[in-house]
Amino acid sequence: MDKTPPLPESPCVRSCCLDDADVCIGCGRHLDEILRWGAADAGARRDILARAAARRAARPRPHFRDPGPA
Repeated sequence: MDKTPPLPESPCVRSCCLDDADVCIGCGRHLDEILRWGAADAGARRDILARAAARRAARPRPHFRDPGPA
Protein backbone atom coordinates (compact mmCIF):
# COMPACT_ATOMS: atom_id res chain seq x y z
CA MET A 1 0.00 0.00 0.00
CA ASP A 2 1.34 3.42 -0.99
CA LYS A 3 1.84 5.69 2.03
CA THR A 4 2.96 8.68 -0.05
CA PRO A 5 1.36 11.85 1.32
CA PRO A 6 -0.92 13.71 -1.08
CA LEU A 7 0.56 16.46 -3.20
CA PRO A 8 0.00 20.03 -1.96
CA GLU A 9 -3.05 21.56 -3.59
CA SER A 10 -2.87 24.46 -6.01
CA PRO A 11 -3.03 27.90 -4.37
CA CYS A 12 -5.16 29.18 -7.25
CA VAL A 13 -7.95 31.46 -6.04
CA ARG A 14 -9.44 32.01 -9.52
CA SER A 15 -8.26 35.66 -9.60
CA CYS A 16 -5.85 35.07 -12.44
CA CYS A 17 -4.22 38.23 -13.68
CA LEU A 18 -0.48 38.65 -14.21
CA ASP A 19 1.30 41.81 -13.13
CA ASP A 20 4.21 43.38 -15.03
CA ALA A 21 6.61 40.78 -13.53
CA ASP A 22 4.42 37.84 -14.71
CA VAL A 23 3.25 37.13 -11.14
CA CYS A 24 -0.40 36.24 -10.58
CA ILE A 25 -2.09 38.82 -8.37
CA GLY A 26 -4.38 36.11 -7.02
CA CYS A 27 -2.05 33.31 -5.89
CA GLY A 28 1.38 34.96 -6.06
CA ARG A 29 2.94 32.36 -8.35
CA HIS A 30 5.17 33.38 -11.24
CA LEU A 31 3.97 32.30 -14.68
CA ASP A 32 6.77 29.70 -14.88
CA GLU A 33 5.64 28.21 -11.56
CA ILE A 34 2.03 28.04 -12.73
CA LEU A 35 3.13 26.22 -15.88
CA ARG A 36 5.33 23.74 -13.94
CA TRP A 37 2.75 23.07 -11.19
CA GLY A 38 1.07 20.03 -12.76
CA ALA A 39 4.34 18.12 -13.19
CA ALA A 40 5.92 19.27 -9.90
CA ASP A 41 6.53 16.77 -7.10
CA ALA A 42 5.55 17.52 -3.49
CA GLY A 43 8.88 19.17 -2.63
CA ALA A 44 8.80 21.44 -5.67
CA ARG A 45 5.20 22.39 -4.91
CA ARG A 46 6.09 23.28 -1.32
CA ASP A 47 8.92 25.46 -2.62
CA ILE A 48 6.56 27.19 -5.06
CA LEU A 49 4.00 27.72 -2.30
CA ALA A 50 6.64 29.28 -0.03
CA ARG A 51 7.85 31.67 -2.74
CA ALA A 52 4.27 32.61 -3.67
CA ALA A 53 3.42 33.31 -0.01
CA ALA A 54 6.51 35.52 0.31
CA ARG A 55 5.52 37.45 -2.82
CA ARG A 56 1.99 37.98 -1.53
CA ALA A 57 3.29 39.16 1.85
CA ALA A 58 5.71 41.59 0.18
CA ARG A 59 3.11 43.03 -2.18
CA PRO A 60 1.85 46.44 -1.08
CA ARG A 61 -1.75 46.46 0.01
CA PRO A 62 -4.03 48.13 -2.54
CA HIS A 63 -5.01 51.70 -1.77
CA PHE A 64 -8.41 52.84 -2.88
CA ARG A 65 -9.34 56.48 -3.07
CA ASP A 66 -12.21 57.70 -0.97
CA PRO A 67 -14.94 58.60 -3.47
CA GLY A 68 -16.09 61.44 -1.20
CA PRO A 69 -19.69 62.29 -0.44
CA ALA A 70 -22.29 60.49 -2.46
